[in-house]
Amino acid sequence: MAEAENFIQDIIDADLAAGKVAAIQTRFPPEPNGYLHIGHAKSMFVNFGTALKYNGKCNLFFDDTNPSKEKTEYVDAIRRDIAWLGYRWENEVYASDFFDKIYAYAEQLITAGKAFVCDLSAEEIREARGTLTEPGKESPYRTRTPEENLKLFREMKAGKYADGEKCLRAKIDMASPNINLRDPVIYRILRATHHRTGDTWCIYPMYDYAHPICDFLQGVTHSLCTLEFEDHRPLYDWVGIELGFAPKPRQIEFARLNLTNLVMSKRYLKKLVEEGSVHGWDDPRMPTLAGLRNRGIPAEAIKDFCSRIGVAKAQSECEISYFEAVVREYLNLHAPRAMAVLEPLKLTITNYEGSEEVDFEINQLSEGAGTRKITFGKTLYIEKGDFSLNPPPKYHRLKLGAYARLKNAYIVRADEAVTDENGEVIEVKCTYFPESHSGSDKSGIKAKGVLHWVNAETCIDAELRQYDHLLRNADYAGQDFSERINLDSEHIFQAKAEPYLAQAPEGTAFQLMRTGYYKTCKEGGMSVLSEIVSLKDNFNK
Repeated sequence: MAEAENFIQDIIDADLAAGKVAAIQTRFPPEPNGYLHIGHAKSMFVNFGTALKYNGKCNLFFDDTNPSKEKTEYVDAIRRDIAWLGYRWENEVYASDFFDKIYAYAEQLITAGKAFVCDLSAEEIREARGTLTEPGKESPYRTRTPEENLKLFREMKAGKYADGEKCLRAKIDMASPNINLRDPVIYRILRATHHRTGDTWCIYPMYDYAHPICDFLQGVTHSLCTLEFEDHRPLYDWVGIELGFAPKPRQIEFARLNLTNLVMSKRYLKKLVEEGSVHGWDDPRMPTLAGLRNRGIPAEAIKDFCSRIGVAKAQSECEISYFEAVVREYLNLHAPRAMAVLEPLKLTITNYEGSEEVDFEINQLSEGAGTRKITFGKTLYIEKGDFSLNPPPKYHRLKLGAYARLKNAYIVRADEAVTDENGEVIEVKCTYFPESHSGSDKSGIKAKGVLHWVNAETCIDAELRQYDHLLRNADYAGQDFSERINLDSEHIFQAKAEPYLAQAPEGTAFQLMRTGYYKTCKEGGMSVLSEIVSLKDNFNK
């Protein structure tokens, strides 16, 4: 499918045509305070994809201006996720690379009378900011001279004052209709060990101030951000203009990716991990890229999904079912087929002896995939739900006296059901028809149902895991994520599977016939089949 329309490319085309830029430079700017989630995949698609389209460059830029929340663990995880999606960055850059220059630019603003040291507390600054309809109140420290501000700012840097005792604010306009321009804080005192600079600094720049400076110092031409930064763009431009950046980078905002039934808040994802609601950042139910990779979602499917939804200006929410459909479509074309039985029911073919190898299609949609051999025998396992003593109307699976085809093998007729003391069927005895072999059927028997199976003599025991969404569908205004969390979202079954699944390389994605798409792995010597995405099932259960 072709890519959806992209308004960002229209803007860049116009800038190139007007001679405003000669070459395109973007950056992907995660903060290393958690693992990336699928929303970041869209930002990667926009930033790396834009650079690629224009034969430009895209840096990996770590916004590490808040040391109290940032870790090297997250830096490493972010690198892994980007590489997994197949993107390559030009340079790896950190805001902390520029701390000296960011500080020097702050002194330049102070000297020009464009910034002042303020003694108000964070709460007092909030109270004085005003509202959307009322202007804010100027700080009583706003009239300090540049010389006094420079002295105080240098004392802040030297560690003379306690955390929160003073801050540096831009001097813009407390009556501005844009609250972000009402003398925003651009430096705060924060004694926290930085993951790269250690305890060298006790003051750190705010993101809105550091952002335009770091973009300029990297040579970024177009700073592509999600829509929540739209109201911050005037401050981005103010910093660039006041500091004389030429050419000044251009900020463009696009709608972030929102998916139903997924937690898309890094803060809450961290809470889920810390409270043990999930097994970790890479839990297969998590929307983190590590979780999606562990679940078996192909990187190519994620990129295809981002391409299909396009790059829009308006905020919207995408149904999780659409994402799953894109993943399913990719796997349908690429995943080899195999068989496993979730609720095994013994099936004995009374008139069959010995065993034989039958051809099994690896993937009929993949040209040249060919076939492989599977062992057919006298005793098999089928799904418990594929036989019924009291079938509903239009039931095309096995019932007494009825016929069904065993996938890639023979047609069988159910003759007898063996039950236990509770009346539960524990074995079905069947007759097979030798002339009904798949591909050379001369029996003339019409069997509507096709059942998957495994050989009871050669099959392996496997743990099969299925997943529901972490969030329930219902979403009400003001409702916290914790009220929507689905605590019963992981289901584990003991299944019977063909040995091919245990022999496949770890992490191989398979379509389990009539069951779903699953990834293979080993845990403690046990073969585990972990659900990637379900199959569509038209049978009305």
